[in-house]
Amino acid sequence: MVKVIKTDEDLNNAMAEIERLIELDPDPGTSEAEELELLTILVQDYEQKKVQNLQTDPVEAILFRMEQQNLSQRDLIPFIGSRSKVSEVLSRKRPLTLSMMRALHNGLGIPAKSLLQEQDPLALQDYKVEWEKFPAKDIAERGWLSSYLKSTDDMTEALRRFFDDLKPIPIIDVMYRQSNHIRSARSMDQYALAAWTAQVVKTAKKVNLKGKYKKGKIDADFMRGLVRLSVFDKGPLLACEYLNEQGIPVVIERHLPNTYLDGSAIFIDPEYPIIALTLRYDRIDNFWFTLMHELAHVCLHFDAGVRQFYDDLDVEDQDDLRENEADALAGNVLIPEVEWRKSPASKVKSPEAVLNLANKLAIHPAIVAGRIRHQFKEYRLLSNLIGHRKIRSLFGVEE
Repeated sequence: MVKVIKTDEDLNNAMAEIERLIELDPDPGTSEAEELELLTILVQDYEQKKVQNLQTDPVEAILFRMEQQNLSQRDLIPFIGSRSKVSEVLSRKRPLTLSMMRALHNGLGIPAKSLLQEQDPLALQDYKVEWEKFPAKDIAERGWLSSYLKSTDDMTEALRRFFDDLKPIPIIDVMYRQSNHIRSARSMDQYALAAWTAQVVKTAKKVNLKGKYKKGKIDADFMRGLVRLSVFDKGPLLACEYLNEQGIPVVIERHLPNTYLDGSAIFIDPEYPIIALTLRYDRIDNFWFTLMHELAHVCLHFDAGVRQFYDDLDVEDQDDLRENEADALAGNVLIPEVEWRKSPASKVKSPEAVLNLANKLAIHPAIVAGRIRHQFKEYRLLSNLIGHRKIRSLFGVEE
């Protein structure tokens, strides 16, 4: 019998029951599914009230949330900024900045009152934009500044005008903040990311969307339907057009040097998400996994407090909860795990196994070939089936 959670013992009992019900995987509409939903709401309500009682100590509020969500210090990096900063904050050697508080509140649901305290004024200063750090030459060569340059010697002013054109979005919202999330094993140039993001957002704003985005529209079934377009030669174009009809602009923009991007999900505008793809690898399998990965972020994380996800999908991001969730959803949408386990393709690295599973699932063979290459970490396998040089030309992107 479901009851209100009043003590930690009640909480532990509720969590045990939630785990049992999750294992059952009840069908929607059944009594077990309704019980699972109700228990989840009760647990969230109890945890929220308990965090609210920790208003006098922000660090205790953070530690409590870490304990409840089984988070490590590394999981706090997207909100606080670096491993050293996380350690200093939790050891009370560094005060929380306003941007940290905003990110922790939006991303982890910690009440703002629990995070406010006396702060070092210097720690709360706005992030300073160092204009000379932008890759101005690369930006100019792409023509992004052509309408902003008034002479040959005012590159900084041209950059200012370039970002001013984003209004009402200030430049600080596209610079690296704790509410941005970067998946990469290499250090990305934050100024290059900011410029690229600005260009993507400006391009997205010019897209004539044929529909209005509805929160909750993007789910696994929607994504599976989109993947079925992969069998067509112009499937990638058709997928982007269909997302346009759902109020989601898809922008194709090559990455800038030192950013290593495959794709990005950008949630700067609360009315709709933006999907950006770089087509860094000109392959059919890479296109579909990247698109599904960014849509997974839309499905799972649109209201989770992260403003932008920047993804280098060469990286196995096993320690990051959000990236693991997006990888899992994308992979299961492309090839359901139950079908993968039953298929010879999960064991046999042959073209016949690829084609059999692709035909069964009504998807492009490149998707299956890409899964095999990734599964076995053998990236020279099945190279004639993954659709080399088939994507950029569709979108008119230069080599």
